[in-house]
Amino acid sequence: MHLPTLAQHGSPYERGNRWARVGTFVGNGPFTLKEWRNGQHIDVAKSPTYWDAATVRLNGIRFHPIEDLSAEERAFRSGQLHLTEALPVGKVNAYRASAPDLLRIDPYLGTYYYTLNVNHPFLADVRIRRALALSVDRAGVVEKILGGGQTTAHAFTPPDTAGYTPTARIETDFDEARRLLAEAGFPMGQGAPVLDILLNTSENHKIIAEALQATWREQLGLDIRLNNMEGKSVLAARRARDFQILRSSWIGDYNDPATFLNVWTSTSGNNHSGWSSPAYDQLIHDAARAADTEERRNFFQQAESLLIADAPFIPIYHYTHVFLKHPSVRGWHSNLLDHHPYKHVWLEK
Repeated sequence: MHLPTLAQHGSPYERGNRWARVGTFVGNGPFTLKEWRNGQHIDVAKSPTYWDAATVRLNGIRFHPIEDLSAEERAFRSGQLHLTEALPVGKVNAYRASAPDLLRIDPYLGTYYYTLNVNHPFLADVRIRRALALSVDRAGVVEKILGGGQTTAHAFTPPDTAGYTPTARIETDFDEARRLLAEAGFPMGQGAPVLDILLNTSENHKIIAEALQATWREQLGLDIRLNNMEGKSVLAARRARDFQILRSSWIGDYNDPATFLNVWTSTSGNNHSGWSSPAYDQLIHDAARAADTEERRNFFQQAESLLIADAPFIPIYHYTHVFLKHPSVRGWHSNLLDHHPYKHVWLEK
């Protein structure tokens, strides 16, 4: 971005700069900002000054910020939406059976996980963190709850990310989890504090959190509460690190293990756990300067092994993109990063 232009509307380095508002929006893409009604919709219109405007077939797009997945699905059924962002897990099989032409399940380079606040007194003990990570029925979540082709996550980086598959893994081992919890001084949860899972409003997130809540209570004797907030409040709590267990996800910016493992460096703005390791930072630094691919992957393997051993996170599953698409939407192609240049998308009757 052109910093002097952004600076006309406030500091480019602080939240709240108004450069991205109607009338001051700075951009050079195929669409320009037409209207932004906070919490209602964002409208963009075809830009007459775009260098390749002749290629753009849409006159505009309206984006709806809908947190309630059931409301989004109803809006799709009523003809208000051409595309949804997601789909309630309870609706996947219904669409698969009755309207398979509307259901899309595309590959998606991402990991669904829980972040653990390692500064919390109880979670500061690596044995507690590992006990939680070992007590997740990942197969049950993927097969019994989601049903959209997702795969169980045993590390942070998805398998075969640009040829890299983590060798270190977090498995499901309830006996070892109970042993670690007892070794930490909390046999079957005796004397343990109540823990909160902070999650943003979504019935899918809630169903998964309830499954983990039940498993941790049954297998470890831990008392877990669900703290459900709107997205904006969750982001504020995340910035302040005002949480114990945080529902999280990371989608790759590009197809490479670095886009995942860089998240956990000490200086990363996306590392919300409070965890840091000089040894991990050095391995990521070395990987960035490796002489060849094999050496680079070896550094990543060492880094991921260290990350899994310290367990500042709990991997749950690797994504697919499960959503609804109206047949009139054309030019929408499946891809691993879920990038869809709207200049190449159009509508047909």
